[in-house]
Amino acid sequence: MSLSETDLRAAVAREFPGVRADLERLVRIPGIAFEGFDHSHVERSAEAVAELLRGCGLDTQIVVRGGQPAVIGRKAAPEGAPTVLLYAHHDVQPTGDVALWTSDPFEPVERDGRLYGRGAADDKAGVMAHVAALRAFGDQLPVGVVVFVEGEEEYGSVSLDAIIEEFREELRSDVILIADSGNWDIGRPALTTSLRGLVNLFAEVKVLKSAVHSGMFGGPVPDALTTLARLLSTLHDESGEVAVDGLVGREGASVDYPADRFRHEAGMLDGVELIGKGSITDRIWTKPSISVLGIDAPRTFEAANALQPAAKAKISVRLAPGDDPKAAYSAVKAHLEKHVPWGAQVEVTLEADGEPCVIDATGPAYDAARAAFRSAWDGTDPVDMGVGGSIPFIATFQQLLPQAAILVTGVEDPYSAAHGPDESLHLGEFERVCLAEALLLKNVAETLSTK
Repeated sequence: MSLSETDLRAAVAREFPGVRADLERLVRIPGIAFEGFDHSHVERSAEAVAELLRGCGLDTQIVVRGGQPAVIGRKAAPEGAPTVLLYAHHDVQPTGDVALWTSDPFEPVERDGRLYGRGAADDKAGVMAHVAALRAFGDQLPVGVVVFVEGEEEYGSVSLDAIIEEFREELRSDVILIADSGNWDIGRPALTTSLRGLVNLFAEVKVLKSAVHSGMFGGPVPDALTTLARLLSTLHDESGEVAVDGLVGREGASVDYPADRFRHEAGMLDGVELIGKGSITDRIWTKPSISVLGIDAPRTFEAANALQPAAKAKISVRLAPGDDPKAAYSAVKAHLEKHVPWGAQVEVTLEADGEPCVIDATGPAYDAARAAFRSAWDGTDPVDMGVGGSIPFIATFQQLLPQAAILVTGVEDPYSAAHGPDESLHLGEFERVCLAEALLLKNVAETLSTK
C-alpha cells in the first residue's frame, strides 16, 4: 500500500534528525579527489556512503575504475513500477585558505539556521536527500532505485564514462534525478534546465632565457608578467564582453534576476561595475564567460629586482548551451596566439573540458517533479532556471541513457557559497528538499507505473 503525502511528511520529519546527524558525519570526512591530497579520506567517504545505502536495504558495491571510488546501490522495482536513478557525489572541493573560514571546514557548525562545512551543500546534502527519501518509505518504496554516488565529480569525473559504460545495464532507469544543483532562492524551488559547458586551459608566455636585472635591462626588454597581463586583457572588450571570435552565445533567458540581488549574492564591493552586456540571466546562462583563475608568478614579498622570463595563467571558459568544447578551445587558443604582444612566445594547453547541456523539461516525469516541489514548498511554483556552472556528465547520461528523463535539482541556495569559504546549507530548505524527493518518487510511481 502506497504511503500518502501526509504519511511522507510525517516520515521525513521523523527521520530528519538522523539524516542531519549522518550528514554531519559525512562532512567530517575530508574526501578531496584532487592530486596531492590524501585519497584514503575519499575511500573512507565511499565506505560511509555504502554503509548508509546498505542501511536502506540496497544491494551496494564500491566501484573503482582508474579513479576514485564510486558507490552504486540497487533495489529492484515492484512489478510494473519504474526505476529511478538517484545521483550525487561524495567528494568535495579543497578548502582553500582555511584562515578565510569562520570555523573548521570539516567540523560542521550550525549558525543562524545554516549548517557550515565543506561539502555540507555540495554535495553531501545531495547524498543525504536520497537517503532521507529512502528512509521515509522504508519497506514501502513504490519504485525501483539505483543510487549512484560518484567520488571524483569535483576533480573532473575522470572515470565516470568508463563506469557508466560498464554498468550501463545496472544503471538503466526511466528517470534520472541529479541532486547537484540548487534552488532559485530560499523559499523558491527550481528545476535546472540548462548548464554551461567548460574549457579550462593554460597560457604560458616566455620572453627570456632566464631572469635578468630589472635596472640593467628594464625598458627595452618586456617582462613576462606585463606581457601576460596585456595578453589576458585582449580576452574582453572595454565593456567586459567576451572578445574571442568563434564562441557561441545567445540572448533570451526568460527569468528576471535583479542586478541588486545578483550583486548582493555575489558579494560585490561597492563601486565595482558589472561587466558584459544583456540581462543578468543571459550573461550567466546563455552567453560565454572567460575568467582568469590563477597565475604562476613570484609572490610579492619574495620577488627579486629581476625581469621574469616566463609567466603562466589558468583560464576558465564557460560555454553557452549549443557550443562545442573542442571548437571553443581552438577559438581561444587561436585568439591567444594571434594577440600575444611584442613577439613573445605563447604556449596554450588544454587542462579539461565538458559539454554544455539543455534539457527539454516536458513530459510526465517533469510534471511529477514540479508537483512534488509545489507540495513541499506549500504551493510555491518551481522556477525553470539555467545555471552558469557546469555539470559535464549530464551530457554523458543523455548520450548513454537516452531513454531516461533527466531531472536536475539540488540543495543549494544563493547563499550556500559552494566551492568558497564558509560553505553552508539552509537546514529548513534541506528538509523541504528531502520531502520533495520523497513526494517525487511517489508521483513518479503513480504516473509511470504500468501495472
